[in-house]
Amino acid sequence: MRNFYSHPADKGLYGIFNDSFPPILDGVTLAVQNYVYWLDKKGLNPCVVTPWNPESNDYPFPVMRFFSLPIRSRKPYRYGYPKLDPFIWKRLRDTDFKLLHSHCPFSSGRLAVYVKKRQNIPLIGTFHSKYRADLEHSFQHMPWCVPIIMKRILNFFNACDEVWIPQAQVEETVREYGYKGKLTVVENGNDFVSNITGSIQDYKKDAKRRLGMHPDTLELLFVGQHIWEKGIRTILESAALLKGKIDFHLNFIGTGYAIEEMKEMIKKLDIERYVTLHGVVKDRAKLSDFYAASDLFLFPSFYDNAPLVVREAAAMGTPSVLVEGSTASEVVVDKVNGFLTLSDPATFANEVEMIAKDRKLLREVANGARNSLVRSWEDVVGEVADRYEVIIRNYKK
Repeated sequence: MRNFYSHPADKGLYGIFNDSFPPILDGVTLAVQNYVYWLDKKGLNPCVVTPWNPESNDYPFPVMRFFSLPIRSRKPYRYGYPKLDPFIWKRLRDTDFKLLHSHCPFSSGRLAVYVKKRQNIPLIGTFHSKYRADLEHSFQHMPWCVPIIMKRILNFFNACDEVWIPQAQVEETVREYGYKGKLTVVENGNDFVSNITGSIQDYKKDAKRRLGMHPDTLELLFVGQHIWEKGIRTILESAALLKGKIDFHLNFIGTGYAIEEMKEMIKKLDIERYVTLHGVVKDRAKLSDFYAASDLFLFPSFYDNAPLVVREAAAMGTPSVLVEGSTASEVVVDKVNGFLTLSDPATFANEVEMIAKDRKLLREVANGARNSLVRSWEDVVGEVADRYEVIIRNYKK
């Protein structure tokens, strides 16, 4: 209850706002979690502002939670309703912030704009997701809501003093949404950077052994929300086309609204013996083992901007198969630090089959991915902290 009703006496806090925080797990949550962890480690006094969750834990830094309700169509996510919370507004007014950074334009983002106006301090907004796609799914039966909410999203980013994007190609989406201001690229980091010491191939063999996998089977992996927008249909249909051609196994980690339909599709395609749905893996050490034990990370998504999962896989020596022209593929050069192909199942399956038969190329590309796509969160947040100080100084001028 400490996190819900109390706020710290510390002065000059960095307010980090987001609509999700552990125990909810996704790429944006992981980014926020690492921001506050490393800011706290550096003695920079972060404070998280996020919707209340019944499973919330205590942290060494303050966490202000506000009233929320579950989102039925996107379990386990919750939506914050600060207007129904009689405490959060005063708590925010009474807390001395020196900079605000919102990773979400919705309820937490609106609170950040409120604090900015009350305290006259700088606000950064990071554009993480393709919000229109999320809204179109959530409001399938009320499509008229989408342009209204999109206008609010644009209003949020227009209220920010700086807007950050995790990689350059995300600019296309931001401009499509109507934002005309300056954009700054600030990359995401990776908390698996130091996991492998010594030989990558020996580590990967040991990870397969720890997870009980056969050393000669081509292990394929998907980690993320189980939603159709991420190209899961392409993965499953490709798996059906690979039957009898190569020795493979496909592991899915995560959860999402499409999980039950996925089970039906797996049964219909007769690939049950080739596919395992593991659900959410909260243990980061075990998750890193799945990445390391895998030979390829499959991610045929046009939905994602700068997916952390591609960099996490790269850190564990596992290159990704991505779709040409997707925002996620911007950082990948085909057959150098990843593989690029088309999104239709036949072409995607052919690419996987080609890779399976050229293990030398697979090892070379795995090394390329690890050498070019991996940067530690400690390093990233060190750069972020420097940017924060510059923004604060310039704002005061």
